[in-house]
Amino acid sequence: MEKRGMNKRIQKLREQSLETAAHIYIERAKLITEAYKKYEGTVSIPELRALAFKHFIENKSICINEGELIVGEKGKGPQSAPTFPELCCHTLDDMHIMNNRDLISFKVTKEDLKIQEEEIIPYWEKRSIRNKILNAMDKEWKECYESGIFTEFMEQRGPGHTVGSEQIYKYGFLDYKKKIEKAIDELDFLSDREALDKKQELNAMSICCDAIIALGKRYAELAYKIAEDEKNPVRKEELLQIAKNCEVVPAHKPKNYWQGIQMYWFVHIGVTTELNPWDAFSPGRLDQHLNEFYINDCENGILDEDKALELLQNLWIKFNNQPSPPKVGITLKESSTYTDFVNINTGGITPDGHDGVNDVSYLILKCMDEMKLLQPSSNVQISKKTPLRFLKEACAISRKGWGQPAFYNTEAIVQELLNAGKTLADARRGGASGCVETGAFGNEAYILTGYFNLPKILELTLNNGYDRITNKQLGLKLGYAEDFKSYEELFEAYKKQVKYFIDIKIKGSNVIEAIYAKYMPVPFLSVITNDCIVKGKDYNAGGARYNTSYIQGVGIGTITDSLVSIKYNVYDKKNFTMKELMSALDSNFQGNGRVLNLVRNKTPKYGNDNDYADDVMKEIFEYYNSVVTDRPNIKGGRYAINMLPTTCHVYFGEVMMASANGRLAHKPVSEGISPEKGADMYGPTAVLKSAAKMDHLKTGGTLLNQKFLPNVVKGEEGLNHMADIIKTYFSMDGHHIQFNVIDSETLIKAQENPEEYKDLIVRVAGYSDHFRNLSKALQDEIIDRTEQIFN
Repeated sequence: MEKRGMNKRIQKLREQSLETAAHIYIERAKLITEAYKKYEGTVSIPELRALAFKHFIENKSICINEGELIVGEKGKGPQSAPTFPELCCHTLDDMHIMNNRDLISFKVTKEDLKIQEEEIIPYWEKRSIRNKILNAMDKEWKECYESGIFTEFMEQRGPGHTVGSEQIYKYGFLDYKKKIEKAIDELDFLSDREALDKKQELNAMSICCDAIIALGKRYAELAYKIAEDEKNPVRKEELLQIAKNCEVVPAHKPKNYWQGIQMYWFVHIGVTTELNPWDAFSPGRLDQHLNEFYINDCENGILDEDKALELLQNLWIKFNNQPSPPKVGITLKESSTYTDFVNINTGGITPDGHDGVNDVSYLILKCMDEMKLLQPSSNVQISKKTPLRFLKEACAISRKGWGQPAFYNTEAIVQELLNAGKTLADARRGGASGCVETGAFGNEAYILTGYFNLPKILELTLNNGYDRITNKQLGLKLGYAEDFKSYEELFEAYKKQVKYFIDIKIKGSNVIEAIYAKYMPVPFLSVITNDCIVKGKDYNAGGARYNTSYIQGVGIGTITDSLVSIKYNVYDKKNFTMKELMSALDSNFQGNGRVLNLVRNKTPKYGNDNDYADDVMKEIFEYYNSVVTDRPNIKGGRYAINMLPTTCHVYFGEVMMASANGRLAHKPVSEGISPEKGADMYGPTAVLKSAAKMDHLKTGGTLLNQKFLPNVVKGEEGLNHMADIIKTYFSMDGHHIQFNVIDSETLIKAQENPEEYKDLIVRVAGYSDHFRNLSKALQDEIIDRTEQIFN
């Protein structure tokens, strides 16, 4: 029996999306290389980028999948993953590894390898941004990067992680061209020394408008052509309507709901094939963008709820058809997933401050519930004005146990943006994208620069700045563990080491951002980012209204409990000496059962509403925030922090020895702002109270995972408990919370018999993933998370 809303068309498209293997799409690399060979040296770099984009758009293979209503793929069909050799030129070994690895593999053909060897590598090996970055970095940066002190997002991917302007629903790209022409006409070549640079950038934007318009025309022509031979009159009419839609968008503004979705999708394809802007590009407030179209179409009799839902389901499939670009090395370790981190915000408030929940908001809830796909990640913004019905319907989906939706605090997001200098109007239009990161949608370039390993800095501090894993002197020589006569001395040394490594990280990030500004502009993304046209500046060079660079802190639970353990056991209670502790850490606690028992079971822990532990967490957080936030970046903006890991908490644990809280060597550190696994012993309310002692409003986003047994949240009472816990946490200014509703026994069975649980989805960090696609270390980490019950 068909489920309401998922008809045979959707079932078939969904199955195709899920069953098609991810594979390398080499055509983009080939076409971009052709364009560079043709134009490089004859035009400015922005114009070169635009001409390469246009060459790709005009010559790429296109398809209309059987039965679909929204058209456009990055490659030749579902699960095609383009490569971006101008960013990262993969070696043949890289491509063999992608093809052969057990997890997050991409099929590579012999033809792909031949093109890579004969055409791509010879041209891009020395030209790629990755090559430029690694050549520009100094010895300190490289050693820190290779040792797991921090990671670098832009080593294999471009700046992105953004949401385009809502103006795409009000203007077509012919309108954008007129705006660009006006900006060119107003350039002041008499007194503006940047006038020529601005003209070149604006010319590039205009070329990109032509390119995306050409893409619409190509799909219109293809739809008409397929319609000519279509025997089914219903499908024939659909194809003709698709063709008409593509004649309107993206050249002109959308006129109806169907065209509104198609307009966004063309823009999405444009942004994500111009460059690799992972993590990623998102629609923002999709419900608010589409609701007026929905109401008008329903009133005019051309749309009903079922058709509107079906069109959303088509969009969901399009998102799920696009795996994240292939990654290798450390970049794979920090984010080992096919997920491209599209994050749709639903609910919240409107730009004028009213309740933002509307008819399309409920349609989106139905869509995510029916589709149960990894992509897009769907979140709900919950404000004080959100109807209880909406919150409970979202909770009802969440407790089904596949990790969506996540829950975000609208008031916290708005205040975070206000604290960062945004206007109230821009803050109210903002939200979260990627995992949990806050941005002023349409107005901000908010770039993730990399993860920072807070617990490893303590490991170095205890060893006089020496890294026992790589056997290198990485940090400052401030003394060995036994040299610190008080906890205060130790913590001051830790802070000095944190600042030292943050300075190295920011110095490198500034160089990297300068490289992107000079060599890798994104004129198409710039068209749809407010103020870039007016300024005549690229998104990657400070063209957006706001320009933020984030550094993501990882392992707050592990570093807190480790410092608490030392403070409590060595200095306050004198349960053991520092020498005894270091001996236990060096031996991975082998033969040191007494010390292990004390640190694991007899010591205060973060996550239990215990001020002794939580005060240490606050002190760590406040210092980390102070040493990063408001430092200038090269785009006229500022640095800020957020607290999330993706899968980097597993990698960061791999490059560490045992920790003073009882964590064993090479095991994952804590994820997000969640407590260390098993440390939270007094229920979810205590976790929330501990987490809320962090000042979330100083950040650009925090991530809190909670795990419940299914029977704990069943029935109306369980639903009410979930809603209450979200409202309680948000009343304390918590930024975000998400749930895994599953028991560890099921996860263990799934680990042992992956084929029997191939559809099992879990919440990892700021995204959901198939359990079978996770490394064993990450599976174990999720299994070991505390199973909460309501007190």
